[in-house]
Amino acid sequence: MTDCIRLVLGDQLSRNLASLRGLDKHQDVVLLAEVMAEATYVPHHPQKIAFLFSAMRHFAEELRADGIRVDYIRLDDPDNTGTLGGELSRAIDRHQAARAIVTFPGEWRVWQQMRAWQQDFAVPVAVKEDDRFFCPIARFRAWADGRKQVRMEFFYREMRRDHKILLTPDGQPEGGQWNFDAENRKSLPKGLKIPQPYRETPDAITNEVLALVASRFAGHFGRLDGFFYAVTAAGAERALDHFIRHCLPLFGDYQDAMAMGQETLFHSILSPYINAGLLDPRRVVEAAEQAWRQGHAPLNAVEGFIRQILGWREYVRGIYWLKMPGYADTNALNAHRPLPDFYWTGRTDMNCMAQVIGQTERLAYAHHIQRLMVTGNFALLLGVEPAQIEEWYLAVYADAYDWVELPNVHGMVMHADGGYLGSKPYAASGKYIQRMSDYCTRCRYDVKETIGPTACPFNALYWNFLMENEAKLRGNPRMGLVYKGLDAMEPARREAIRAQAGRFITGLIPAYRATGTEPS
Repeated sequence: MTDCIRLVLGDQLSRNLASLRGLDKHQDVVLLAEVMAEATYVPHHPQKIAFLFSAMRHFAEELRADGIRVDYIRLDDPDNTGTLGGELSRAIDRHQAARAIVTFPGEWRVWQQMRAWQQDFAVPVAVKEDDRFFCPIARFRAWADGRKQVRMEFFYREMRRDHKILLTPDGQPEGGQWNFDAENRKSLPKGLKIPQPYRETPDAITNEVLALVASRFAGHFGRLDGFFYAVTAAGAERALDHFIRHCLPLFGDYQDAMAMGQETLFHSILSPYINAGLLDPRRVVEAAEQAWRQGHAPLNAVEGFIRQILGWREYVRGIYWLKMPGYADTNALNAHRPLPDFYWTGRTDMNCMAQVIGQTERLAYAHHIQRLMVTGNFALLLGVEPAQIEEWYLAVYADAYDWVELPNVHGMVMHADGGYLGSKPYAASGKYIQRMSDYCTRCRYDVKETIGPTACPFNALYWNFLMENEAKLRGNPRMGLVYKGLDAMEPARREAIRAQAGRFITGLIPAYRATGTEPS
């Protein structure tokens, strides 16, 4: 007899998941399903698909080892319906279950499916709150209510107070300040020893999944060879320990740096594990804070790392559930150009773009500055349609889910929400990339030039972006200095830069006239 089907999604691989609490080993069944709809709603990177399918299969084996009944549906099961709803419905019928329990999902589209299940299924479907986050959705709504601006910095401070993270006994921030970001912007010095990232060799289960993914998703962007991700909670814990020991001490200083041949630097590569449920964010924050209190890592590194998890990760999730579904439809800068093909091929003469896209193809990973200030900055300056670049980010990274990807790209990268999430566009010329990387040293373009056949495209696109969006951005207090720079520019040079950008855009996207208007 089966009382309850407990559905676990691919990004909910946590033993403390709300829908697994109170499980009766004799009367309940846990359902996990590999379905084509989830693997293809965007063309996910093959390594992302392999990571999740393998992690799901390992999770199922762990549950079975504990005596829990598991109904696992593989992608190549001939009766697989291809959808989560179809597999939950089949499981309810197959086991003659009286009810089903699910945990609140991370994506709006899946929440819409769950609401339909509650209405359409013959048995009740209970939706439990996903309490694996520091900040419940209701708590974020209460914090945001009545605020004209919902800035991450102030939310982050509340999270620090709520959870007593990096606080003195009297409730003040350790080190006398909340944020040490100013200390975390150093370029990488020559000769600095870089630790190797944590890697695991695929086991038999993972190798079986890799073969399946290779045969079913061969047309997706990304390579499978060199797959190195951990696929169990124990493996994710080892990855955390590796980061704390070998990378965290210098993470803060060089978290914004980029370098050819150094694809991970001092970054943790933990976000795939956290976002899939293999690693508890509370455990990660606790380990980082303990490293500082034991003298293993400096405060600027630990605070900067904790801010990414306790601050930014929780903040973007709050924004997502506060503003969806309408949030995705905004386009404050009226950007409508198509995403260039080289985002999917990596074939471009811009070395910085080729480096980051090539790394993404190989690893399904790039760190936050590579995403924000290289591929993201270029899309912003070019004026790409937000939905197109958002689909790209969602597809190509192993840690990408709509709740975290959409606010990051829509709000922070593309400024498509008009400044709701971030106070200004993160627009920059090639000088920023030159300062924070060595990419410019092997590029056919000259980062010092703005006009001419060898001029760095970022430079003319940057000034052109300011000119194209002047009516929308000039009044932004944080854009005052850059517009003073534009005002000081001779009219003839402005026109020359506009023409330079227009030629580049026309060459990149032939359907567009040099003025950047709609396709004729």
